[in-house]
Amino acid sequence: MNQGENKLVIFCGPSGSGKTTITRYLLSEVPGLGFSVSATTRERRLNEVEGEDYYFISHEEFQKHISAGDFVEWEEVYAGTFYGTLRSEIERLWADGKAVLFDIDVEGGLNIKNHYPACSLSVFVRPPSIEHLKQRLEARSTDTPESLKKRIDKAASELEYENKFDVVLINNERGQCQEEARKIVTSFVTS
Repeated sequence: MNQGENKLVIFCGPSGSGKTTITRYLLSEVPGLGFSVSATTRERRLNEVEGEDYYFISHEEFQKHISAGDFVEWEEVYAGTFYGTLRSEIERLWADGKAVLFDIDVEGGLNIKNHYPACSLSVFVRPPSIEHLKQRLEARSTDTPESLKKRIDKAASELEYENKFDVVLINNERGQCQEEARKIVTSFVTS
């Protein structure tokens, strides 16, 4: 299959930037999108559903997929915690006639964009400031103080990549940012 026949929409940004909220909104508002479910070795959070939010797999299973060349991209995002996009996931969505929507970390998003440059749109979602991001992450109450510090440090380094993306959205006001994302994605998917 020629990659130009299909489209990929890649949303990236620091943890807590709002990319997951935006991608969920887009799935409900833009026809023809299908969500790419990533594989991860991290523990499942209480509100997450296997096969919808992530494929939660063991380190051993993840390594087997790496060895078999099953991933389009994969990374050790945090020490000992791996995330990746299975090639079969993209192919499944394309076979259903969907444009593939990603909610993915910055490095993974850039890897997908490099792998499929002719058919992808990359969008970087950023918070108005690091302090604003810290407040959002604290409000989640899902991190220990140590993991919160790691997320903030990682976010600061990820913000340096924003100029490598096709579009940068500053998520200051949720409704406005979602509407802007909807217009951009709709235009790309229907062109």
